[in-house]
Formats: sequence, structure tokens, C-alpha cells
Amino acid sequence: MTSSSTSSGENPGTPGTVDRAFEAALYADTDAALDTAASLLAAAPDADPELERRGREFVAAAWRRGWQPADVVRVARRELDDVHLRLLSALIRRQAPDDRARGPRWAAQLADLPADPAPRTDRFSHATALLELYRLLLRLPALEPVDEPVTRHAHATAEPRMLTRIRALLAKAEATGYPDEAEALTAKAQELMARHSVDEALLDAQAPTHDIPGACRIGVEPPYEQAKAVLLDAVATANHCRAVWNEPFAFSTVVGFGPDLEAVELLYTSLLVQATAAMTKAEAAQRAGGRKRTKTFRQSFLAAYAHRVGTRLRAAAETQVGDDLLPVLATREVAVTDRVDRMFPETTTTRLRGVNDEAGWVEGAEAADRAQVKSRRPLG
Repeated sequence: MTSSSTSSGENPGTPGTVDRAFEAALYADTDAALDTAASLLAAAPDADPELERRGREFVAAAWRRGWQPADVVRVARRELDDVHLRLLSALIRRQAPDDRARGPRWAAQLADLPADPAPRTDRFSHATALLELYRLLLRLPALEPVDEPVTRHAHATAEPRMLTRIRALLAKAEATGYPDEAEALTAKAQELMARHSVDEALLDAQAPTHDIPGACRIGVEPPYEQAKAVLLDAVATANHCRAVWNEPFAFSTVVGFGPDLEAVELLYTSLLVQATAAMTKAEAAQRAGGRKRTKTFRQSFLAAYAHRVGTRLRAAAETQVGDDLLPVLATREVAVTDRVDRMFPETTTTRLRGVNDEAGWVEGAEAADRAQVKSRRPLG
């Protein structure tokens, strides 16, 4: 006796098997539907190539809807398990050769994908995990597309070397246990960032290149994501950029010119590391004194830190620009604002809520005063 699939002329591994599995599982959010679909796929090893091909199509569709590798990984890490994350990483890598040419930020995101393969499991468990991952990819909404800044300066190829030095200095500052050494390393890194941005502005003043602003996404993840988003917004504003927070998907989109975007990402990361270290130390002292309200203390600490750092950055920004470069920067800021308005026609201001711990606020403000926020030397 032949099976029903054979009698109908269909091989168990043909696209029809995958179609039936998808119809059962991807559009019905129930465990029973998922089990039915996984059983179909587990019984059809010949369907594996088609199943993977469909997965690559889902990845490509996510890119067309404005997502980037780091964005999808961030969502998968939050909503699924480690096995899904490893399956996703492998799928993105296999799709990459079929993708169009991308910029260095995209390449860096691919390089940061988890490298370990997913653990070997039985066919049913493997199919279940794939279907759960495909459900996630299929349901990703469209995002505002971001593209890397267009830079036409002749010395643009020197940028990676400068940024590598800056990252190395900040990494050492964050790793050391000696405050004086951390201060010296952070100050040096910020001097390099300032020099890099000054060079760009001077080149624009002397030989306009009509560069256009780009955008990037920076993760702003729980806990205390509201305070982190306010901190990122302050850093972005001080560096002639604009940040728009997407709370549901745990990132902010930062719009600006290439060197300024790099400065924002580096400085925000460094300040966040400094804040976490200071908060941990302050919290330990509070708990040693018998305090137990850890969550409210941390929320208020980071909120005060973000507020105070923003004040310091704004004060520094008011004195960093020479009069002869004001027209250049004004033109750039108009271009950035125009790009933000086109990407995000409706934006709202991020406001801090749930800040009611006086000790946390005081400690956070003091930590911000100690943080290394060295202003750029005046331009011009």
C-alpha cells in the first residue's frame, strides 16, 4: 500500500510538505499546530533543503523591511532561547552571500553573530525550534530604514584605524580597577574623538563634500531602559546627532554624520559602563548600611546620572565651536533634522518615570560629576 502523499504524486520532501507545515504552524499560534507541523517536517528529511531556503527568504524579507542583523538578534535573544539564537545566526550567515553589498557597520554585525552551532537534537525538536524562529521572523513589522553615512573625504580610509585606537583605549579604561588610569585612558580616547570630528568639520569648511547624514541603531535594553535612553539622547545631542527611542524593540535610532555617530556610540557605551560600575559600588555601600530597596535605588541612580551627564554635555557643547565653523555645523544640523523628520514624522520626548529614591538620585548625580565627559576642544 502506498502512502497518500505518494499516491498523489508528491514526494515527502517537496515544497508541498513545507507549505503544509507552514500553513499549520506559522499562522496559528498554538502548541498543537506547532507539534503538527514539526511532526510533518521531522518525517521528511528530504524537505530540509527547502526548509532552509525558506528561512533564508524570511531573513532577506526582514532586511527589506528595514531590520539589520543586530536588531533581529536582539529580539530573538529577548523572546526565544539560546538554541533559536544559534539557528538564527547560522541562517543569517548562509543568507549573506546572496545579499547585496552592505557597509562596514553591517559587516561588523555579521562578525558579532554567535559562532557556536546549535546543539544537535532529534529531528522533531530541531523542526520545532526552526518553526518558532520562522514565526518570529515572519511577524517582524517594518522599521524605518537606516543606511550608513555617505563619506566622500579622501582620508576616509584612515577612519577605521582611528576608531580602533579609540575603542582600545575605552576598553582599557572600562577594565582597569584604578580610577586615575581610567581617567587618563578615557581622556585620551575623547581627545582622539575630538580630533577626528574637528578634522571632518575643517574639511567641510575648506572643501565642502556634500556628505549626507546616515543613521544607526544602538541597543537600549532593560532593565532601566528609560534612563539609558535619556542618557543616549543627551550624548547624541551633544555630538550634533538626534536619537529616537523605540521602546518595544529595545533600541534607539541615532541620525547624524559618520564621525559623530561613531563618537555617540563610543561615548554612550563608555558612560554606561562607568555608570554601572559606580552604581554597583554605591549600591553595595547602601546595602552594607541595611538598605534593601535595590530596584528603586538603581532606577533613581541611573536617572540622575543621565540627567546630570546631559547637563554637563550641554554646557560643554555651548563652548566647543568657533564662530567661523558655525555655518558648517548649522548646515549639518539642518540636514540631520530634516532626515529625522522624514524618518520619524511623529516623535515624543522621553520622560523619566518612577524616580523617587533620594539616595539613588544623589549618588547618581555624584557619579555623573565624576564621569569622564571631557569637552571637545573648540573647533576653528
